[in-house]
Parts: sequence; C-alpha cells; structure tokens
Amino acid sequence: MDKNNAKQRLSYAVGVQIAGNLKQSGFEELEPKSFSEGIMDILKENKLQIPFEEVQEEINAHYAKFQARAKEENATVGATFLNKNKEKEDVIELPSGLQYRVISKGDGKKPTEKDMVTTHYEGRTIDGKVFDSSFQRGEPASFPVNGVIKGWTEALQLMSVGDKYELFVPSELAYGEQGAGADIPPYSTLIFEVELLKVN
Repeated sequence: MDKNNAKQRLSYAVGVQIAGNLKQSGFEELEPKSFSEGIMDILKENKLQIPFEEVQEEINAHYAKFQARAKEENATVGATFLNKNKEKEDVIELPSGLQYRVISKGDGKKPTEKDMVTTHYEGRTIDGKVFDSSFQRGEPASFPVNGVIKGWTEALQLMSVGDKYELFVPSELAYGEQGAGADIPPYSTLIFEVELLKVN
C-alpha cells in the first residue's frame, strides 16, 4: 500500500474495519481467496458463484454455531465464577441469581422502580476488562431504575443513597444471548461497582 495514495489508504482502512468486525463475529478462519472473490463479484456486479439465498443460509448457519459455542463457553465460565464467588463471606446471593457485596453504606433514600437515579459506576467482565466507567469519565450518569439491565434494576432498589455495592450479574440478568458490542460477548457474567449518589 502507498500510504500517500488516498484511494489505497481508504481501501486499507475499510479492510481493517471489516476484518475487525468479522473477527468479533467469529469469522477468524475465512479462506482469503474465496473471501476476496465474494467481494469482487459484488463490487464488479458479477454473477454470484452461489445463489444469494445460499449466501444467507451459510452466514445464518455460522452465526447459529458461533452463538451456541459462545453460550456454552461463556455460560460455563460464568457459572463457575458465580458458584465460587458466592462462597465468599461478604457476598450475598439473591433468589434471582444476582450476587452483591456492600463496599460502603449510606443512609439516604431508597429508590423505587419508577424513580430516576444518579450513580457512579464501573463495569467489567469477569476477566477484569473494564468496558464502561463513569468514574474514569469523571461524570456520573442518570437513568430510570427500570431502564437498565435487570440485575441493576433489582440491586438499585436494595440500595440507599450513599451506598456503594459490587454487583455480580449473571448473563440472564445482564445482556443475555445478544451481548453488547465488542466488549460484552453473548452470555457474559458481568461485575459492576455502583455508587448511588442521588434519587432524582
């Protein structure tokens, strides 16, 4: 690639972005020659080498396998983590499967499901990767109690203003089979540190 050639730079950038998206969707083992042929047939408006209906079937079958594999792997890892975590002295497990521990206590108002709240929080995967943090941004976030993941909705109603909890959220109380973008794969168990600042 000629880095000073605008068309080549753009082409390379698009290739990097597409490859990144494909990798996140489990397409790491594509055969480069056939992949390139598919791209060229579309760009040059050639007749497709397999019917478009079969193209969709191939992709749908891949996604089904990818999701099944992700479910099995992430669900197993998450269940193992939660089973071990609930044995800790300061961790409380609720009937829903949500686990939490109290980091510090406040004595303010408790929100209801219909309230708006303001919190500071940090979310991470169970391997420690931070995917969102109002602490890092330096700005708290406000939202309705019933407008967040189920694990948060349940936990917030246990908290008083001034409380800080660490939440351990099973995938079914978080983002489930869909996941959330590149950082939260399907069926991920998540950890949040949440500080309830205000009931609006």
